[in-house]
Parts: sequence; structure tokens; C-alpha cells
Amino acid sequence: MRFVDEFRDASTARALAAKISKLCEPGRHYKFMEVCGGHTHTIYKHGLEDYLPDNITLVHGPGCPVCVIPMGRVDDAIHIARQPGVLMTSFGDMMRVPGSDGNFFDSNAAGTNIRMVYSPLDSLKIARQHPDLHVVFMAIGFETTAPSTAMTVLRAAEEGIDNFSVFCNHVTIIPAIKAILDSPDLRLDGFLGPGHVSTVIGCRPYEFIARDHGKPVVVAGFEPLDILQSIYLLMRQLRQGRAEVENQYARVVPWDGNPVALRAINAVMEPRPYFEWRGLGFISHSAMRMRDRYAGLDAERRFDLPGVRVADPKACQCGEVLKGVLKPWECKVFGTACTPETPIGTCMVSPEGACAAYYNFGRFDRRRVREVSRA
Repeated sequence: MRFVDEFRDASTARALAAKISKLCEPGRHYKFMEVCGGHTHTIYKHGLEDYLPDNITLVHGPGCPVCVIPMGRVDDAIHIARQPGVLMTSFGDMMRVPGSDGNFFDSNAAGTNIRMVYSPLDSLKIARQHPDLHVVFMAIGFETTAPSTAMTVLRAAEEGIDNFSVFCNHVTIIPAIKAILDSPDLRLDGFLGPGHVSTVIGCRPYEFIARDHGKPVVVAGFEPLDILQSIYLLMRQLRQGRAEVENQYARVVPWDGNPVALRAINAVMEPRPYFEWRGLGFISHSAMRMRDRYAGLDAERRFDLPGVRVADPKACQCGEVLKGVLKPWECKVFGTACTPETPIGTCMVSPEGACAAYYNFGRFDRRRVREVSRA
């Protein structure tokens, strides 16, 4: 790719849309899930639904790691930050995620020290500069960001930095997809596979979806033409009676993943027996924790955590949105009580959250938007 405009050409988009329409069977409705929140933002930022025929529906999956973190884990992080001599660091999109008693910004206003960083290595640098403080990094993300956490832990261990630890909240994508497939209230025809995660784990882990469930999967890039081409590939598989894994994002995603990144994750982390996901409940082996050999760098072992499960606010329907059961504009508080300035749920906070995408790009109701565009 030389220029990003190559992947945003309107005439090519219309040509792809025409090919997709020709593959639609009369009277059949198609429902595809884009697993990754980055795809959701591209879809609604560029109005891609308006290129698709009415009988193709795109629904959102649990592919935003900030959105699926339960409130209890936010409370645990704030509990750590309140301990004497602790400085906590976090990615920026976690700073406004609500816990049961406010978010990280609210906690700072009450006296804690939680700083935003761009990398776990930034946290390690702060630990070197402030040996009088214990620096805790709030590690979050799918397999996409887990390698950077793992490499930071390896470096801290090598340098013998003992005033640094990680509060590990890394989750894994495959168990979440399995939970979606086992959900009785959602019928799907195929998946747009997550591009960022797949740069690490590759395409092979998705083969069970096609083999055991008969659903095609296309690992998709993040530009408008990437997504339209991926939908075309899904439709072509369905028309031909196939269910396979295809790699549309081959310019970035290797079929077998990144072996160096996978080795780093495996060296530092291991699967948890179970982990709670917002909207999906407890899913076995769906998150990672630090291995015993790195117990000294594990904040969960260095601090006594409350570990209390906190129910989501009754008005919030993030769970249904994350499972693809509801569109964001179908939530009772979307755009009224819940906005990016006053979020009730995580889907309105994160840059990859579906509710934030709908709100920021004005996609309040697909039918209403289409009526306006045709007027």
C-alpha cells in the first residue's frame, strides 16, 4: 500500500457493493459479525452499511478489550492505586471506564496517582526514575497488546527492577467467539475476523468456526475497501456452499501468526481457569495471568484485592450490544443519559466501542439514515 486513498476509493466501493448484491439470494437475510471494534468504527465512520443491500446486517462482537472489562476489575485497580506509595499507569482509553464508584479520573481527584502512558515500557521507565514508588501497569487488551506487556515483564526481570508490577487483564479472543457461537439468541452467517489480533495469533485458530459450526470467516483489514471485500468473500463462500477461513488482510496477517510474539506471551503468561466478561459472564480460559516464575512482578499477588463482582447499572445494555443482540441505538439510555461525556457503560467510553462509534458518526438508526440519504 502506497497511499491510504487506494483503500477508500468510492468507485471501487460501489463496484464491490454491486458484486455483493448479485450474490444475495432472494428472500434470504444475512447477518455477519465484525468481531473487532476497529471494524465497527470504520463501518460507521465511512457509512459502509449504506453500500450494502437491506438484507445484509452487520452486528458487533466483543472485540473491544476495554468494553468487556467488568466493573469489579476497575474497582480492584483503584484499590491498588489507593495503597501507600503506589503509582498506577494505564492506557488512555481505560481512564474513563466506570467502576462502581467512579473512574480513574475520579479516583485521582480523590487523591490517587494514576497516570496515562502509551506503552508498558513507559511504566518501566517511570519505575526506574522513581525507586521510592511502586509502579503498577494496568495491562489490558487481547493478544494484540499482550506481547508488549510480556516483553516489558521480561526486561524488568532481567534488570532486577523490583518496584514494578503488572495488573494483568489480558483477554483472549477464541473463547469469546466460542461463547458467541454457543449463544442461543443470536444467529450468524459468518464472521469478519479481527485484523489486529490475527497479526499475533494468525488465522489457523479460527478454523474450528468453519469446521465445527459451518460458518465462514474472513480475517479483514481496517480500511473501507478491506471490509467491503471481506463481506464479498463471505457472500461468495455462502453462495458456493463453502465454510472456510480466508485471509483478506494478508498484507499484514501471516497465516500462522507471529512466533516471536507468541513465544513471549507463553513465557510470561498462562491461561486463567475462568474470567468474567461484561455481558458474557464467566468464560473459561478466556484471559491470561502471570506465571509463577514472575510472581514478584504480579500486582495481583503483591496486593490483597477485594475481587468483588459488581453488577452493571440496570439502565446499561452494553452486554446485549457486545453480543450483537442489540444495536446501540436500541439501548434505552443511548444518546440521552449515556453519551461520551457522561458514559454509563464501557461501549460509550472506548475508542473502539460500538456505542461511541454510533454516537460520534451519527448512526442512530440505520433506517432513518437511509431515508435521509435518499431524500
